[in-house]
Amino acid sequence: MRLSAYLLSIFSLLFILPSCSSYGTVHNQKQNADKMPVASSFSITSKLNSRPKGNITLVLAFSGGGTRAAAFAYGVLKELEQTSFLHKQKNYRLIDEIDIISAVSGGSFIAAYYGLHGKKTFKSFKKAMLQQNIEDTIITSVLSPFSWFLSTGRTEIAIQIYNNTLFKEATFKDLNNPNSPLILINASDLGNGVRFSFVQEYFDLICSSINDYPIARAVAASSAVPVAFNPVVIQNFRPCHNKASPKLQQAIKYAQQNDDLKQAIKGLRDYINTPYPYLHLVDGGITDNLGLRAIYEAVELSGGAKSFAQRIGKPPIKWLAVISVDASTQSAPEFRLSTKMPSITESIDAMTSIQIHRYNTSTLSLFSKALDKWSAELSSPQHKVTPFFMKVNFSQLHSPELRAELNQIPTSLSLTEPEINKLISAGRSLLRNHPTFQKLLKDINLNP
Repeated sequence: MRLSAYLLSIFSLLFILPSCSSYGTVHNQKQNADKMPVASSFSITSKLNSRPKGNITLVLAFSGGGTRAAAFAYGVLKELEQTSFLHKQKNYRLIDEIDIISAVSGGSFIAAYYGLHGKKTFKSFKKAMLQQNIEDTIITSVLSPFSWFLSTGRTEIAIQIYNNTLFKEATFKDLNNPNSPLILINASDLGNGVRFSFVQEYFDLICSSINDYPIARAVAASSAVPVAFNPVVIQNFRPCHNKASPKLQQAIKYAQQNDDLKQAIKGLRDYINTPYPYLHLVDGGITDNLGLRAIYEAVELSGGAKSFAQRIGKPPIKWLAVISVDASTQSAPEFRLSTKMPSITESIDAMTSIQIHRYNTSTLSLFSKALDKWSAELSSPQHKVTPFFMKVNFSQLHSPELRAELNQIPTSLSLTEPEINKLISAGRSLLRNHPTFQKLLKDINLNP
């Protein structure tokens, strides 16, 4: 979620200079008012319905943290690609078992890229993003005289750069390969403080279609740190005649006894009941820096795990595994060492760090309890579903020196080659040696 001091300082200077107002450009299209989205729309239901039944229910959540988060999550994916297991006399790789990847901010880059390219990611992503100095490219473009008189703002420049380097004008219909996992890219609606996921279910709320929406714009929204970047704007085309309203009414019933869900529903109802014409979407880390709440809300607002499994047409599987990849840092601010007042950048960095870690703790507790509840709901006397919740983060590193080094890597869009390699290696080793991960593999191999 946080931005490097260098990038934030450069962009802060731009606010001192006289400039014209910036306006977001709208790229989402109006939904046919008389029809529900076709089955091929990029939705939670259609995407998971189309996926073949696997041997494990495997869900990943990628946190924010700029390129640091992308490299760390890439390491976890690489370890899954290299990990096989024996089931019913056949060998399988764990990476083929991934059903959902939910991501915010920096984690959304690798999630979207993997959704588009699958296993080819391991041949191209490192060069396409991790080894690129995207931060300098953005700053150079913003400071170029050709950009001074643009009315569309810095985010439009970033979107074009993301398209050129990573996404090549891909849209959400390109994520509809039935063998790929559901990719949940999450942003925050600055107008009402609700999390907004780029899937058809959320686009239904604003009478829009997602299939032709550019992935680069969704990733830019998910990683658009307020002040440094302009929000990504999408249009609410309400009123229309789809089934979003009755579905939301049903979800309200499931939220009655849950304050977290009631808060989420309140924001979503605004899209229908008081339909303001534009949504201004920013960094997904504001509403959930771990990417876990999107999964939690999708299941709970469907009526629980059993109802969700029926909705996506998937019977319960023995193993329900969730890996939370958290690249947030816990470095000690240098201003603690003197009486010198912290700078604006240092103050913002410290405040967001406090907010992130406190909210992360709450999210992890909420999700852990939910996972146990879902496993119980899906279990029967004849079929037990066992939950496995793996939290992968820098605090688990055994080497104090490496832990301190990775915690000092800023939330930026550029890394050095040694930093890239250490982050990838850390992601791989932390997952491989995680006790719960080892227990999962042992349980699968012992219970074919």
